[in-house]
Amino acid sequence: MSRKRTSGRQLPRLCRPCCERLQLRNAWTTLIILVGLVSTLGAGLLLAAGGVSPAAGPRRLVFDGVLCEHRLALKDIDPSMPSDWTGYTHLVMEMRASTPQRFGLWIYTAAGPRRIEIQPFGQNVWLRASVPLAYFKGMDQSGTDLASTNNRRTNSFWMSVWGPFGGLTSVEAIGFAMEYPIHKPAIDLRNLHLSKQDEGSEFLDGAQVRDPWGQWAYVEYPRKIRSQEQLDRELAEEEKAFGSGADFGYCELGGYQNTHARATGFFRVEQIDGVWWFIDPHGHLYLSTGVNGAGAGFGGTRGGGGAPSTQQVNPLANRTTRRLLSWGFTTGGQGRPRTVMLRWNINRDTMFLGLPDVYAADFADGIDRAAGQQCAPLRDDPLVLGYFIGNEPPWGNREGEVVDMILKGPDTATRKKLGEFLAQGDTPERRTQFVVTAFERYIQLINAAIRKYDPNHLNLGIRFGGRPADDVMRTGRTFDVCSINVYEYEPTKHLQRAYRMTGRPILIGEFHIGVPENGLGAGLVQAMSQAERGVGYRYYVEQGLSLPYAVGTHWFQWTDEPVTGRMDGENYNIGFIDATGRAYPELVEAAKATHKRLQEVHAGKTAPFSQRPMASEVGSPSSPWDR
Repeated sequence: MSRKRTSGRQLPRLCRPCCERLQLRNAWTTLIILVGLVSTLGAGLLLAAGGVSPAAGPRRLVFDGVLCEHRLALKDIDPSMPSDWTGYTHLVMEMRASTPQRFGLWIYTAAGPRRIEIQPFGQNVWLRASVPLAYFKGMDQSGTDLASTNNRRTNSFWMSVWGPFGGLTSVEAIGFAMEYPIHKPAIDLRNLHLSKQDEGSEFLDGAQVRDPWGQWAYVEYPRKIRSQEQLDRELAEEEKAFGSGADFGYCELGGYQNTHARATGFFRVEQIDGVWWFIDPHGHLYLSTGVNGAGAGFGGTRGGGGAPSTQQVNPLANRTTRRLLSWGFTTGGQGRPRTVMLRWNINRDTMFLGLPDVYAADFADGIDRAAGQQCAPLRDDPLVLGYFIGNEPPWGNREGEVVDMILKGPDTATRKKLGEFLAQGDTPERRTQFVVTAFERYIQLINAAIRKYDPNHLNLGIRFGGRPADDVMRTGRTFDVCSINVYEYEPTKHLQRAYRMTGRPILIGEFHIGVPENGLGAGLVQAMSQAERGVGYRYYVEQGLSLPYAVGTHWFQWTDEPVTGRMDGENYNIGFIDATGRAYPELVEAAKATHKRLQEVHAGKTAPFSQRPMASEVGSPSSPWDR
């Protein structure tokens, strides 16, 4: 998640300045806000004026409707606050949120709006947020995938650096905007000011924010664990209800027991009567449903690990495998079909936004060695579904920036070739052409090396994220299966485009939906409750796999992210399992119901589940990335 993260993606639908026309659409309402309109609508937008005076104490901002923004004029925040922020490095505030739901922090200037997304860690505690102004001006140039290029963490919150970007002169107002707020959440705000240094982002209440089980300490909820005895009892009760793959009509490999195709001893793909399927080693039709991070034997597995039968079994891995079987997942777990994510030993000093020095004299040899080390030991393993070769190239729509980075970087073969290429003409189009051509070479070298060392297994491709440009998406033609990560309420438009561009069967490598509650953020796609999260799983998977060229969906991820954030800050409620190791029953039951229907849905014999999940009490957007 990854995730996660949107270079090249559409921005989430958040507020624009009052002087612009803004259209908000959902299933019930279409609102058009014109110049000067300030109103509150039950399923619409709240635009509130007012300030945070240092002497007045905390100001409470309450959010409601489809889109709610509180826009604070500088003079109302502090009459002495300057409009030219050139000499400052940070915007500092103290805040306490009743919800872990993300919000947009907007800076309105005479030249246009600037924005980053803020995700507080937890809820109901005072924290200091020292926000770097640099991220309103532009993205930095670190990272190798979408998450690592867009996410930036601190000790008390994290940021998504999505833009729009620009200078911070002639600043007029600061906006706090929340889309589809759930149950009228509030943010208390105090001591908002500019600073010429990082004043530190920390929790201010002086207490531990996590309890011994990794739960957020400052919120109560019915399923919260309060003793080890309670946790042990609940886990034991769950195990009593475990089923098996036979409940879903699966054979021991997860293929459909009542189907028959040509068996080769390895996984392959075939189009039968106009419908694409994986075919398992025994010749049964197979759809790949799995969960990233579900222990040994899923997407995080590195090459060269040997067959599952050689891996040590431990109680946690055993419980994970039993859960996967009981819930109807076909991919992942001990002794079950699995995917392998290949890793490439690439010099990070000569890699720019994920694009390596592909013209270096030793680059092809390095790819060959890495493929040999990882793929050769797995060549005869019948449980390997296939290889992923990478994840979410982040340079889409930033090709000119990549070119500048190469030109300013070390003396490399790629830099020399780029100089020769630009000598014939330096235009944005030619810069994009150079980057795409280098990427194509990267893909070609990897594809050839995999086939050299393992002709038996499927190449599942690079997991494209966002919306890759057409010429990038077309590289998916070279894979056995084209994989895309799609964070939407349903993926059909992305699947249709990928198949149109590649002609290959399509696998969803990542998706999720989460709830902002219990200290955790919602993820990239929001549901208003755990019940609606279950609805979201059914809607996404059945809508997607009703298409004849979609062959699988892999959820991201197995366990909720840490409530105080992973390495890049993400702290999402996106797991099938919570921090204590317990399953979310609403999501599990939804997955089981869908998995029992998937064969008929994919074959076109049963209509897919059609109930759309609710992001909040007022509905859900057509896409979380709508402007």
